[in-house]
Amino acid sequence: MKKAARNVLLLAVTALLVSIAYVSVRIERQSSLDEAQAADVILVLGAAEYRGRPSPVLRARLDHALELYNRRLAPLIMTTGGAGGDPIYTEGGVGRSYLISRSVPPEVIIAETEGESTVESTAMAGEIMRRMGLHSAILVSDGYHIYRVKKMLQFRGLNVYGSPRKELAPNFLREHWNYVKQAVGYLLWSVGMGV
Repeated sequence: MKKAARNVLLLAVTALLVSIAYVSVRIERQSSLDEAQAADVILVLGAAEYRGRPSPVLRARLDHALELYNRRLAPLIMTTGGAGGDPIYTEGGVGRSYLISRSVPPEVIIAETEGESTVESTAMAGEIMRRMGLHSAILVSDGYHIYRVKKMLQFRGLNVYGSPRKELAPNFLREHWNYVKQAVGYLLWSVGMGV
């Protein structure tokens, strides 16, 4: 009986590792694809903000979204992200302010400011889009993040085109670790666990 249980456990662990590896490869492939094309909205995933100023990662995402907006690929931009522990500012609000300071008209910027995780922000962004009658989005984030969020939005019936921000100093090990973490996050989400 112990041998059978051990074999089952070994098989389960092997299946899990194969699944993580498979999804990691798909994430890596998606991470460098720029699928930007005409859409209803440019959706910018949040990242850290520092007392009302975007972190370098968030600024790079916003600058990429601004470039897409200036190319007239979408008439609206949605920034996402909650407070993340900051009592005054939210990632979505800081993103909105940054874009306004770069001459984007305030009326074309939608700020989702409640999401405390990727899953929450994605769900809220999808609901905002549904209520506004928006059906397609150019998704702007770091490359490793695109696959999982794209799948979450597609699950909500949206057409999503990934457009990763430019990586200024790529690090092979960090990138591949991020692919694995995102693969685990995606697999957990796919079985109903919101991470």
